[in-house]
Amino acid sequence: MLKKNDIEQICKARHGDPFAVLGPHEVNPGVTSIRCFLPHATQVLVLDAQDHDVGPLRARADGFFEAQVPTPPSAAYRLQVQWASGPSSTLDDPYRFPMVLGEMDVWLLGEGTHLRPFEVLGAHPATLLGVSGTRFAVWAPNASRVSVVGDFNFWDGRRHPMRLRRECGVWELFLPGVSAGALYKFEIRTHSGEVLPARADPYALQSELRPATASVVGQLPAKGTPGAQRQAANALDAPVSIYEVHTGSWRRVTEDGNRWLNWDELADTLIPYAQRMGFTHLELLPISEHPFDGSWGYQPIGLYAPTARFGDAAGFGRLVQRCHAAGLGLILDWVPAHFPTDVHGLANFDGTHLYEYADPREGFHQDWNTLIYNLGRTEVRNFLVGNALYWLERFGVDGLRVDAVASMLYRDYSRDPGEWIPNALGGRENLEAIAFLKRMNEVVGEHCPAAITLAEESTAYPGVSRPTYADGLGFHYKWNMGWMHDALSYMMRDPIYRQHHQGEMTFSLVYAFNENFVLPISHDEVVHGKGSLLTKMPGDRWQQLANVRAFLGYMWGHPGKKLLFMGCEFAQEREWNHDHSLDWHLLDNPAHAGVQHLVRDLNQLYRSTPALYQQDFVPAGFAWIDHSDAAHSVLSFVRHGFDANTFILVVCNFTPQVQHGYRLGVPQPGDYREVINTDSTHYGGSNVGTPFGVAHAESTPWHGQPCSIQISLPPLATVFFTWNA
Repeated sequence: MLKKNDIEQICKARHGDPFAVLGPHEVNPGVTSIRCFLPHATQVLVLDAQDHDVGPLRARADGFFEAQVPTPPSAAYRLQVQWASGPSSTLDDPYRFPMVLGEMDVWLLGEGTHLRPFEVLGAHPATLLGVSGTRFAVWAPNASRVSVVGDFNFWDGRRHPMRLRRECGVWELFLPGVSAGALYKFEIRTHSGEVLPARADPYALQSELRPATASVVGQLPAKGTPGAQRQAANALDAPVSIYEVHTGSWRRVTEDGNRWLNWDELADTLIPYAQRMGFTHLELLPISEHPFDGSWGYQPIGLYAPTARFGDAAGFGRLVQRCHAAGLGLILDWVPAHFPTDVHGLANFDGTHLYEYADPREGFHQDWNTLIYNLGRTEVRNFLVGNALYWLERFGVDGLRVDAVASMLYRDYSRDPGEWIPNALGGRENLEAIAFLKRMNEVVGEHCPAAITLAEESTAYPGVSRPTYADGLGFHYKWNMGWMHDALSYMMRDPIYRQHHQGEMTFSLVYAFNENFVLPISHDEVVHGKGSLLTKMPGDRWQQLANVRAFLGYMWGHPGKKLLFMGCEFAQEREWNHDHSLDWHLLDNPAHAGVQHLVRDLNQLYRSTPALYQQDFVPAGFAWIDHSDAAHSVLSFVRHGFDANTFILVVCNFTPQVQHGYRLGVPQPGDYREVINTDSTHYGGSNVGTPFGVAHAESTPWHGQPCSIQISLPPLATVFFTWNA
């Protein structure tokens, strides 16, 4: 018979090896001792595989039953339980089932090289020994006891303690009868004996809607295989025009309590809208589960769970499929830099600093009051690399835009002297983060060749979008934060002063080909008191709208892929508020509708003009006509595609003064035809332009070019000219 101390430890949920006590244990050949712990049970009978009564178990303590029965330990049996509350039930004993993890999985998890840890960790419906249930596994190597708690066991940590696989620090258990949709967490006792607040599953595939915090047993999505069409659409020489969206505030259903759209409603409305507007990609602010709406998803806890705010994971999968069916790519913002301190999350997960650095000089982010992943741990790197593969493989998304890369690269990021720890070489670079980013990009490149990664990186760190074999970080694209800062700084100035700051609009071409740049006008530029894109602009409302149009034209002409945050495409007036829908009623105003028409036409021109996208990242794709006319705040340049005989001419006038008879050098004789003029009445402008929209090149050399044209430059406008011989 079992020792009383073992029984006491089980009853008090303190036993670290429950399988050594519970379940079937052979005591003599043909005789098995069966033990179970079922609080509030009054009687337990053992049934064999044919549901024949084998015999009763004897109560040894409150809820603890044991008896020797004539059956081998490997035989199937069930327990018929009479409960104190009255009803009886028949159930399978979790402690008669074998180990959940295979030996190869254990080895790879222990080594920290399991490419797809989400396939074995977390909660997965499964059939074991012919019985349906769910297998649970969680990494908590420093815990003294871990239990699965949920709506299936009264959230009682005594009922289902787990088995520790010491080789990898993972606790596992198969629970018969638990199916998809069940709520669960992990209850963890530390080595000091403290029972921590129950933790959500780091690998949960679904979660409860906030403020509830339980994980939900979900089905692993089937693998998707994006084809050659998606790979071509994401390529460096493809047109990439990204519409950045916060799914909780793009539109809301105001007549139904200002509620969010669900995934299917978003697919019904957002996808056709983005199609009509001519965007090539959608980019969603982080959709991983997060507790606080005001973080916009940038403080996630459930990295593997699409947020319950908009429905279940299957609904998100349908959204991705419908994007691809409509010819749209889908990019997700992804946050491997930090995580929040909520008690149900990763912080101090097993009573130790498991996921985060222990020293706050390394592990606490002062700007956001969050914790920083300890990327020196192979298991933590594996958790994040696996997460990247999860979204790309299991949902088929086109890419991941990696948030806050600069904060990962530097140990002194946003820290004063004495508040950070140098790396092993004495420098400020975070060598572990650099190794992680390279590894992540290499894994994505090998296993998801159609996908892309994009870095939000605001420093001059070299080679962000260069291959790792060339000592780069391996990203496909990098956000051009310098261009964004300089261009907006210029546009916010009164036009009378712009002549003194021409360099703010030209400096980006000094380094434009050092990286594969995306030009971002993102959510960060229209929030926290920065105002909307429209209200950044100087002048009266007409001039503000004209400035927006001129700026968008310049942006679409400038080398680099494009990204525009929702609302900017129709000159949203008020600053973005994540709790409210965009102000779609503004489209009743012809001036705002005109800006929307302009963005649509810019996208159409962009996608149909190879000169505007094929050579974004090499000097051969760009040439200045003139960047020195600061007195008139005029910029002019040409863009070239692979075909050297075709190009498009872009001219910007950033003052409200019309320039009639403006002479401009051009590289070829022939006709130059206006194809977009942002001052057109169609867009809400004054309709100034070159007569009949065509300028014929004269043999007069100008601006170092063999020919020249005379045009009428409209006020606060950008004009695109195509060339015909």
